[in-house]
Amino acid sequence: MTADQIPISRFSFITRLSPKALRYYDQKGLLVPEAKDPMTGYRYYTADQLDRGVRIKTLCNLGFSLEDIASFLEAEAKGDGTAVEALLEEQLSKTQSEIARLQRTEALLKQKGKEMMKMALIDPTIKEVPAIRVLSRRDRGPLSATIEKTIGDLMAVVFAPKNQRNQVKMTGPLMTIYHDENCAEGSPDELDCWAEKEAEIEVAVPVVGKLEVGDPKMELKSLAETKVLSVVHKGSYDTLYMTYRDIFKHIMKSCIEIAGPVRELYLNDPSKVPPEELMTEIQVPIKG
Repeated sequence: MTADQIPISRFSFITRLSPKALRYYDQKGLLVPEAKDPMTGYRYYTADQLDRGVRIKTLCNLGFSLEDIASFLEAEAKGDGTAVEALLEEQLSKTQSEIARLQRTEALLKQKGKEMMKMALIDPTIKEVPAIRVLSRRDRGPLSATIEKTIGDLMAVVFAPKNQRNQVKMTGPLMTIYHDENCAEGSPDELDCWAEKEAEIEVAVPVVGKLEVGDPKMELKSLAETKVLSVVHKGSYDTLYMTYRDIFKHIMKSCIEIAGPVRELYLNDPSKVPPEELMTEIQVPIKG
């Protein structure tokens, strides 16, 4: 070992990267020691590599994946400020999503255990749903983000000044229609990734009045009359999978045949009530 070589244990102490991590980064080519003893296999770093080690530690603390760290360091080395900014923005978005998920989790944990586990207000019931005139938009993307954005787009059209002058009004709750089979069925193991799951969904709002749309991606149409198996869920959207479990167990036990895409109707406004007071009706179209 020469005077300018730093053994892995000391390099680990300085950078706060564990020896195990440093060995892994060596294998991946992310932080390769300048020298290795051919007899012992000991790794030695140089003072010039300290900056890169500290940079990697900082990015790890910020939640960057190994792949994104490599891309970030490469962009920095090339002086590609646009790529660096894009990676930072992407990580900020992921962090904000994680904060929102943890806040929802905190709200659930603050509920009493029995109340958290019993979400369905009523047993599944069969009912006839009349034909409904709706303004809708169908799209594909991450469920949570796509639903949120599409609702905003629809509301902007409904409450546009020209449509309000035409006395356009909502006649019922907003709904999501899941066109991908099983995309509305969650499980506790899938809860963390549910919001990011890509699927084909349609968001619709029942309306009356002379509606001017102007957006080619939106459609003014009538949803056909249908018979549904219905149940009302009370609680956070993150616990909907519990009620889905119950309604689909009922379907299988009763040998009911599904006849169309599942609908979720949002009976109150998440901006006006706490998560535990949210009301969502699940409708499963059935035959017979």
